[in-house]
Amino acid sequence: MEHDVVDTLISPEGQLEILSKAEVNKLLDTSQGGLYNIFRNCALAVLNCGSTIDDGKELLERYKSFDISIVQRERGIKLDIKGAPAIAFVDGKMIKGIHEHLFAVLRDIIFVSNEVTDNSEFDLAKTEGITDAVFHILRNAGVLKPMLNPNLVVCWGGHSINRAEYNYSKEVGYQMGLRGLDICTGCGPGAMKGPMKGATIGHAKQRMAAGRYLGISEPGIIAAESPNPIVNELVIMPDIEKRLEAFVRTGHGIVVFPGGAGTAEEILYILGILLHPDNADIPFPLVFTGPETSREYFVQINQFIHDTLGPEAQQRYKIIVDDPELVAREMQAGIKQVREFRKSRSDAYYYNWGLKIDQEFQKPFAPTHENMRNLSLHKNQEVHLLAANLRRAFSGVVAGNVKDEGIRAIEKYGHFEIHGDKQIMGPMDELLASFVAQHRMKLAGKAYTPCYRVIQ
Repeated sequence: MEHDVVDTLISPEGQLEILSKAEVNKLLDTSQGGLYNIFRNCALAVLNCGSTIDDGKELLERYKSFDISIVQRERGIKLDIKGAPAIAFVDGKMIKGIHEHLFAVLRDIIFVSNEVTDNSEFDLAKTEGITDAVFHILRNAGVLKPMLNPNLVVCWGGHSINRAEYNYSKEVGYQMGLRGLDICTGCGPGAMKGPMKGATIGHAKQRMAAGRYLGISEPGIIAAESPNPIVNELVIMPDIEKRLEAFVRTGHGIVVFPGGAGTAEEILYILGILLHPDNADIPFPLVFTGPETSREYFVQINQFIHDTLGPEAQQRYKIIVDDPELVAREMQAGIKQVREFRKSRSDAYYYNWGLKIDQEFQKPFAPTHENMRNLSLHKNQEVHLLAANLRRAFSGVVAGNVKDEGIRAIEKYGHFEIHGDKQIMGPMDELLASFVAQHRMKLAGKAYTPCYRVIQ
């Protein structure tokens, strides 16, 4: 079936410096070593904003004829775009937010390749090297603002949520916006879009013209979670681990809405970090919230955390059901503590250097069938390391659900097999089954076929 498409030629608007010939060649290189494929896929995802696809493979197949190339002119560059989704245009003109996002994608993909991946100054085998790389990518994107008081709330939650949960996330965003808090999300639909929409209205009522809506994505997930155009600062991190680190280093507090396997991955990531002995005294407000209809969801998550990571992990978050104002006040109070703490230690407000992130949370995890089978899911290890391995398990489920590579691997080799202790596998199987039953694995209207098998 043919979908409406548009051809266009666009120039950057103060978004990107002039590219060198070598950089252009690297981007246009369609071979394995080049950047063209990653740039094309991310650009298509950005242009597909507002669509109901959450399947990387389906998106690439739907717009097979899509092509994007860089035209070098004496005074800079233009992007020549063929077969772009018509949803990105209004009366033949590209939506300004999407226009900006395209050049943000270009900026980050070139910067990461030239300045980070191929740069011997960053030792990506070491914790400090990875944290430094994350800092440089964010600084290059212009999202680290040194003169601002802490006020950035990271909102996590599912892309596949129901209307009541979406409206609730919007109301929470609105209450936070009224209190001058800015929003950072994974920039896709659902619980990532709602808080930004709500905050936009809150900021407008308070006449805050400089409201920040920071979106942090990564190439593997962007097709499933196209950035919504409210995002006024978009950053593409090289992989899921650096994306997660960027969230916790830049954000001053986290609100978690209902979601599926990706949200469970994020919860396990932040809890694993907060449970590290070195982080015991670092204030980090963390609130799980949803409407009354989602109460059962948080009961299940809370129980799963109790059964796997234990009661100590439960001390690091608060669950607030059906009270957006309380969530906003809780965040405001928590961020005030963060400010006092950082001030007392002369720490930066814009990047949380003090947080210890174990290398197990930083090493990129490739969710292959073999790696999923070999995950160490047993109680006989430090609790923060168990959290790291549980995060990887959920990361694999996300890949099998929505990422182009993951979907193709499942089609080729069958289900991922996840093994481990009975007292971990039992709760995990129950939690994943509840996500399936509550339609949290795929967008509404799509039947879900599990990509995993839990073996007890």
